[in-house]
Amino acid sequence: MSVACGRLGDVRKIHVIGIGAGDPDQLTLQAVRALRSTDVFFVLDKGEVKSDLVQLRRDILDAHVPEGTYRLVEARDPERDRSASGSAYSPAVGDWRSARADIFERMIAEELGEDESGAFLVWGDPALYDSTLGILEEVLERGAVAFAYDVVPGISSVSALVARHRTGLNRVGRPVQITTGRRLAEGFPDGVDDVVVMLDAHQTFRQYADQDLDIYWGAYIGTPDEILASGPIAEAGPRIERLRTEARERKGWIMDTYLLRRKPEES
Repeated sequence: MSVACGRLGDVRKIHVIGIGAGDPDQLTLQAVRALRSTDVFFVLDKGEVKSDLVQLRRDILDAHVPEGTYRLVEARDPERDRSASGSAYSPAVGDWRSARADIFERMIAEELGEDESGAFLVWGDPALYDSTLGILEEVLERGAVAFAYDVVPGISSVSALVARHRTGLNRVGRPVQITTGRRLAEGFPDGVDDVVVMLDAHQTFRQYADQDLDIYWGAYIGTPDEILASGPIAEAGPRIERLRTEARERKGWIMDTYLLRRKPEES
């Protein structure tokens, strides 16, 4: 594990553990070792609608950590202004991250002894579209509580998606780009034929239904609720819209990812 902010023996210890997309079997051996060395797990509760996200974390702990060897500390995740757009988007995200930093700071200061280790369990990989590392840095910069942290990489939803579809992330000699639905709405990236899209609440792939693209889509990847669909976007797009709507109505939330792949030109 790479260590940041001092030696782990000096102050409180924090593990930031990538736990994959939801399948307890996809944890790495390094992640399991980190889980078993943790005294306190910090979990942000997103409310009753998304309570199964907390349960998935509990299932991971039940599968890999002996019962009675740790404490679970939960706090309510602050609400984020998801209506913000344009120039208001970045400030809204900044406010939400600072509100989370307040909670992180309090939990570490009040719930973690100086000779104990704590952990945040991060969906997928902590380095890919996740705010935990930035929030911990903000807490450290405030100077009210000292700790050292390390980072354990995890299997991202991107890796799990292409594995489930039995395809590669890129093609020979060609780049791949990972972006968001918000960015894709501004246009298909130049010079790239393979684009992975995350955090797309508006099904932006629909605006490319007239293009010669294949889509590889997955929701709740790695969980018992996993849904997969693929094919030419003109054909698979409407099916994905229906599956997505039905799933969201059934569960109250959805996490999905997709790969858009431009078909090669005829030689």
